Amino acid sequence: MRHLYTLFLLLISYSLLNIVPPRSFAAQPIKVVTTLTLLEDFVRNVGGERVEVRSLLSGLESEHTYTPKPSDIVAVKEARMLIKIGLGLEVWVDSLIKNASNSKLVVVNTSSGIPLLRSEEVDSHDHDGHLGNPHIWLDPERSKVIIRHITEALSDIDPEGRNIYLTNQAGYFKKIDTMRSKIEDKLRSIKNRKIITHHPAWPYFAQRFKLQIVDNIQLQAGTEPSARHIANIINRIKKEDIRVIVSEPQLNPKVPKSISEETNAKMIILTPIPGGLPGTGTYIEMMEYNAEQLSSALR
Repeated sequence: MRHLYTLFLLLISYSLLNIVPPRSFAAQPIKVVTTLTLLEDFVRNVGGERVEVRSLLSGLESEHTYTPKPSDIVAVKEARMLIKIGLGLEVWVDSLIKNASNSKLVVVNTSSGIPLLRSEEVDSHDHDGHLGNPHIWLDPERSKVIIRHITEALSDIDPEGRNIYLTNQAGYFKKIDTMRSKIEDKLRSIKNRKIITHHPAWPYFAQRFKLQIVDNIQLQAGTEPSARHIANIINRIKKEDIRVIVSEPQLNPKVPKSISEETNAKMIILTPIPGGLPGTGTYIEMMEYNAEQLSSALR
């Protein structure tokens, strides 16, 4: 009888062990805060149910001039990881991290090791001692490097989830490759590939998909162009048959709109950040939306 009782206790203990989550993260996903919505999307695609992620920006604000809210300090204080682009893009994030006073916070700079393009925006983004345009995610191939940094960072914190993260990463890369092919097909037959952009967010997109940025209305983020610079742009549009001006929902459209009216070049609104326009809630949706708008306007 005693042996039966002992066997019963062992069976109960075995059952209890099997219903206990195999790791603490099963009940408590890794809390991740990102600076931008595209990074939030990347983390969600790689981390799945093993992460709880939120972006500080919604996609409607400028990544350059954002002012953190008290709720952002709380979010960073409670997070295990903060993911940023770096390159001085988020000039406001370092003070936010300092004010949050979270000694356990892991900060991930996702631009590390990515080849950069030099541009007119260099001076306004040299806050981290780097030289180059920080809008690296608008090239799908450079975005893969960003995603690899995220995968490695999650794996370092959660080694048990590494295989899951790598599997998710591989599946997401296939979706990005499909998106890239669709955009290339959509833009391939366009002959006049010249555009004017509101601010220098688009060199990586233009390089990847073979567009020509003739000039930028804003030469530095957050500054307004001089009357002389506007006049030069108007002259170039007329002289070089430039048909499209690209503005952004995060910026005041007054100047590009006036240039459009003066030259009859079509002004379109593209978003460099997911969530900036309806139907652009994810990175892939944003890229495909921008390509569709460009394709229609340039034909």
